[in-house]
Amino acid sequence: MTASSAKPSLKSRPADCPCGGAAPNGRAPGKPPRFIDCCGRYIDGGAAAPSALELMRSRYSAYVLGESQYLRNTWAPQTCPADLDIDPAAPDAPRWLGLQIKRFAPLDATHAEVEFVARYKVGGRAHRLHESSRFVRGDDGCWRYVDGDVSDR
Repeated sequence: MTASSAKPSLKSRPADCPCGGAAPNGRAPGKPPRFIDCCGRYIDGGAAAPSALELMRSRYSAYVLGESQYLRNTWAPQTCPADLDIDPAAPDAPRWLGLQIKRFAPLDATHAEVEFVARYKVGGRAHRLHESSRFVRGDDGCWRYVDGDVSDR
């Protein structure tokens, strides 16, 4: 393993998970789960997310942490953008504030939808990303993000 492919040390990770343990209809736990026990087991630990819901939360956490490779690995190859590069330290980078899961709908054994709202700030101005995302489970058993419909509601 080269230095560029080494996993980040746990010291560079937050204690509390950025996803906050978000669950459908606001049923998140009162105290955020530990990162290592929540999204960290997927992002850093290499475990496959058991459902599209856990994958959605881990992808949010990956955006917060700037984990472009994890995002690529969990994106369906046919829809993954070629220019995906996330730098949370960039001056114009969003500062993610929180995740709310509005709806989780398993459609069948290989398809699911997750509706979420992610709050963030850019340049001191607050924004909301409200999306209904589509996920597919591949032949390898892993869930991947396909695409989503962004809403103004």
